[in-house]
Amino acid sequence: MQRSFQDFERITVDPAMLGGKPCIRGMRLSVQRVLEILAGNPSWDDLRQDYPELEEEDIRQTLAFAAAMLTDRVIPLDASAA
Repeated sequence: MQRSFQDFERITVDPAMLGGKPCIRGMRLSVQRVLEILAGNPSWDDLRQDYPELEEEDIRQTLAFAAAMLTDRVIPLDASAA
C-alpha cells in the first residue's frame, strides 16, 4: 500500500519498497539517495542527467520534505567539548 505525505504528493512510502523509505513518486529512488547525491554535487542538471525520470518538482519536494522532517529543537552544545 502506497501512502503520500500531505503537502508532498510526490513523496511516497510503500512498506514493500526500499524498506518503507520515502521515495520519489513510487520509484525505487529514495529521498535519502537524492539528498546524498545533491550533497556531493548540488547540480540539479547533473542529477537529472543521471536520473532523467526526475522532474524539477520532484527535487523541490525532496528538499522541502527533508527540511520539514527537521524539528526546531534546540540541542545544547557542551562548551567544554569544543
